[in-house]
Amino acid sequence: MNLPVQPPASAYFITDEKPPIETRTLSVIVDNEPGVLARVIGLFSGRGYNIESLTVSETDHNKHLSRITVVTKGAPSVIQQVKSQLDRIVPVHQVLDLTKAAAGQGEDGPIERELALVKVAGAGDDRVEALRLADVFRAKVVDSTTDHFVFEITGKTSKIEKFIQIMAPLGLVEVCRTGVAAMSRGREAMFAG
Repeated sequence: MNLPVQPPASAYFITDEKPPIETRTLSVIVDNEPGVLARVIGLFSGRGYNIESLTVSETDHNKHLSRITVVTKGAPSVIQQVKSQLDRIVPVHQVLDLTKAAAGQGEDGPIERELALVKVAGAGDDRVEALRLADVFRAKVVDSTTDHFVFEITGKTSKIEKFIQIMAPLGLVEVCRTGVAAMSRGREAMFAG
């Protein structure tokens, strides 16, 4: 005799609501020393957080500081947890949520740019159309032969994505992207330390 299983009685409402997933750009100032990037990235991978884009470079040679720019997605509470955990890593000097900071200033977002190299192989009308569209997107030809072009394009990630989509039917061969470089708006520096 199989009786249907009843859910336990409760005075509390149980909902399956999930918090909204947001894309955030985090800027992390760290000491430029071996192993720091691995520790920062290890924090993300060890907790199952995904990284959409990652760039890192030394930004202050005298103080040996680097800026790591990470684009990630998650619920606001998860993003806050990531920021808190990043702040506890010893060589981290500062963590700034550039997306949240821009929203607090009434801006659409931080200044974000990405660079991509896009190889397109085609002939005839496709070749002419690829050149015309590259001009519209302000992409520069950095290499060409009689059967292919390599375009350099910079801009917001959405612009890069659109350019790649448009080039796909015209003979897209390969794409190489740098990842997002981002900076907050205004005259103040992120890190003055």
